[in-house]
Amino acid sequence: MTLLHIIILAIVQGFAELLPISSSAHVIIAEKLMGLHVTSPKMTLLLVMLHTGTMFAVIVYFWKSWKEAYFSSREVFKRMAWRLIAATLVTGVIGVGLFKIIDHTVLRNIPNAHIEDLFGKLNWIAPALFAAGVMIIVAGLMRRREDRNDPTVEQDREVTMRQSLWIGLVQGFAVPFRGFSRSGSTISAGMLTGTTKRQSEVFSFALVIILTPAAIAKEALRALHEQHAQAHAAVAVSNGSIQISGLFLPSMIGMVFSFLAGLLALKWLSGWLENGRWYFFGIYCLFASVVVYTLYLKGF
Repeated sequence: MTLLHIIILAIVQGFAELLPISSSAHVIIAEKLMGLHVTSPKMTLLLVMLHTGTMFAVIVYFWKSWKEAYFSSREVFKRMAWRLIAATLVTGVIGVGLFKIIDHTVLRNIPNAHIEDLFGKLNWIAPALFAAGVMIIVAGLMRRREDRNDPTVEQDREVTMRQSLWIGLVQGFAVPFRGFSRSGSTISAGMLTGTTKRQSEVFSFALVIILTPAAIAKEALRALHEQHAQAHAAVAVSNGSIQISGLFLPSMIGMVFSFLAGLLALKWLSGWLENGRWYFFGIYCLFASVVVYTLYLKGF
């Protein structure tokens, strides 16, 4: 893997992770087009660290909004903390349940199979992208119509417990199904249950800060366990390009680029969400699902 590969993956990850278009689908396609091993432990850990870069972008971008929405008083903080925790618990129940179902059905007769082995399967990614696209379009067009009929519909208000549970439930489906955009599905779920666009966005990305550290720890342990002695960073120069054979240096490079790309993506997302262009992301997901499935038919 060259330094150029890492920079490309980081930029793709940074934009696609925070835009509602599925980072996993885009990163996996980029990896396949560059001839990289999608499910290798080293690649898995690199992608997790790219997620870390986008997590820091989320913190920087939303910190002011979180202070206003969740830290205005002790009572507000406690109330919203419980709703974030409840949504995360529902996500965990749904996600773990789906993992169990897949293990006992799809992977039942495959020796030493892991759920991660399915993450690079384009025939799984394409329908997940399509489903996310439909959900985003429905939510976007519905809210666009409501905004026109009632300008007060976007008056700021808290996410309720009921809405948070629905958001957590939908987020659970994004855990095992790569292509089912987490941000796209959760923001859309919030809008479909009556949350304002801004509060859906703020709540959705607050959930990222709860989920990402656990995902990082899980994948890092798995990758380090399988790589053993290769866990130390090493850089070798070969044929005029930088070949990364360790873990630390590519992670740091990737984090920086994914962080910067993530900030730009969040500004783009917020602008389109507030200006009633949310459904455009859904149209893109439908188009991307067709492209992904075409690549699958061609043998990628």
